[in-house]
Amino acid sequence: MNTLLNAPVHQVLSRLFAESEQASPMQIPALARLSKAEQTAMMQSKSEYRELYAQLKDVPLAVSKDTANLLYMLARSCNARCIVEFGTSYGISTLHLAAALRDNGGGRLLTTEFEASKVRKATQHLSQANLLDLVEIREGDALQSLSSNLPAQIDLLLLDGAKALYLDVLHLVQPNLRAGALIVADNADYCAEYMAYIANPANGYLSVPFAEDVELSCKLV
Repeated sequence: MNTLLNAPVHQVLSRLFAESEQASPMQIPALARLSKAEQTAMMQSKSEYRELYAQLKDVPLAVSKDTANLLYMLARSCNARCIVEFGTSYGISTLHLAAALRDNGGGRLLTTEFEASKVRKATQHLSQANLLDLVEIREGDALQSLSSNLPAQIDLLLLDGAKALYLDVLHLVQPNLRAGALIVADNADYCAEYMAYIANPANGYLSVPFAEDVELSCKLV
């Protein structure tokens, strides 16, 4: 059984990927005027991420098709029943993870999104795909929305929001990650402290790069 290949999920994802391919953060004049170094500095800042993502509120910021399929496969292979996602955007990764939960027999996906307009769009897309019943979207800054009422045991964590906050979000979720839980961090190289943390064996993770832009980690204990 693969919900990704069936209607209506396949149709919704095909449309969203097509729209995503036509969009770019560089369509935002204020960002296009920045140098590469200035863009990187904003991505790595813990004080400017609100401004950055407010400017990107109309940009999908989707994971690649390969990363999206990886998320589905990982969630299926570990028989995930409880997933946490940092960064919903328009919901492409959310749809893949929710589809995996459906094919695993059910579960709960807790996802967070800073921008209210993106919460509305993701909710609409999940509803169109008949997957909304599996998903709870918490609107607002994840440092607050993930600070309480987390599932007791989390099987998979996706980090795909403000890159500078990856380690902070991991620390919030970490006590509830089960042994063997998987962590997928998109563009993790923008957060040096996160990369240093998961690379340190004393912190209990085994981590490897996947493709060009994903860090895949497993919580060992």
